[in-house]
Amino acid sequence: MMNEPSHRRENTSRDASVTAACGVCGRSLPPGPATQRWCSPAHRQMAYRRRHQPDVPAVALPAARSRRAQTVYACPACDQRYLGVQYCSDCYTFCVRLGPGGLCPHCDEPLTIAELLASRGEDR
Repeated sequence: MMNEPSHRRENTSRDASVTAACGVCGRSLPPGPATQRWCSPAHRQMAYRRRHQPDVPAVALPAARSRRAQTVYACPACDQRYLGVQYCSDCYTFCVRLGPGGLCPHCDEPLTIAELLASRGEDR
């Protein structure tokens, strides 16, 4: 801007009848440069995030589920298997993750998906 005074201008109109308002909350802006559009840095950041955020989907997303509950673990000392438990209470050691899986429908022992698919391929 040409011939702009070196001191800070206030956010008012030329006739000082209208003051500028914050782009987020609508409150009048404190005295400052004429280019100021927000009343605080937090509102400036909020406005930026609103402009650059992708559209929110209309449907609600399901709550996140823990993967640990569907993971098979094995104790390296006693070779006991657990579903969703990472610590062997008999040996007092941490278990090794074998992979995703669940309980066998026949014997209720934890099986990984890979073991289930391998045993199914051998039966054919």
